[in-house]
Amino acid sequence: MKRALDAAGAIVALVGSAPLLVAVAAAIRLEDGGPVLFRQERIGEGDRPFTMLKFRTMVVDAENHGLGLVTYCEDDRITGVGRLLRATSIDELPQLINVLRNEMSLVGPRPTVSSQVDRYTPFQRRRLEVPPGITGWAQVNGRNEIPWTRRIELDVWYTDNRSTILDLRIIARTLITLIRRDGTYGAGGLNADLESESDKNYIPAQRNEASAVDTHRAVADVNQR
Repeated sequence: MKRALDAAGAIVALVGSAPLLVAVAAAIRLEDGGPVLFRQERIGEGDRPFTMLKFRTMVVDAENHGLGLVTYCEDDRITGVGRLLRATSIDELPQLINVLRNEMSLVGPRPTVSSQVDRYTPFQRRRLEVPPGITGWAQVNGRNEIPWTRRIELDVWYTDNRSTILDLRIIARTLITLIRRDGTYGAGGLNADLESESDKNYIPAQRNEASAVDTHRAVADVNQR
């Protein structure tokens, strides 16, 4: 059922956004003549790797320069067109193709790179029990503004509580998040990697009763929408 809804939603979104996709592709190509799409291996459901697609927002070969996989708001590797795409999350639209390939879902934990998965605890690996998504529970509850450990906790909560109704509510909240442009970058404008200083100083929710209360409040907020 979820696969069928994902495919239908992806087709509708691709058809509806076709003029925008063409315009973005042309703008990227005209800016520096480089490839339109950025392809990167990510880890999906069941620890299976796949090639995730995004519109390219950084200079060619950016991951091998500067801070590598870490980005920040003033990063000079980000192109002019790329800044607009990142601010609006339009760069994620090519992942609708990943959805049609059954590699991703519309809603689920964001897929990450193998170097992070290799550092997961057994609890954190549970986010790999479901298909990765274009948007997810962590994306509408702080996104890059919260530490990786907290994002993964929220993803595991979604794994245990996913439903069609919850997916629809997450999609609705995603639209609000995009309009507000919330969480594009983390604290200080930096999108840190897993096990950054902010993560090391963070007490995971499963060990902290106060954090568990915060999660229940977030759930209640969703159910009221």
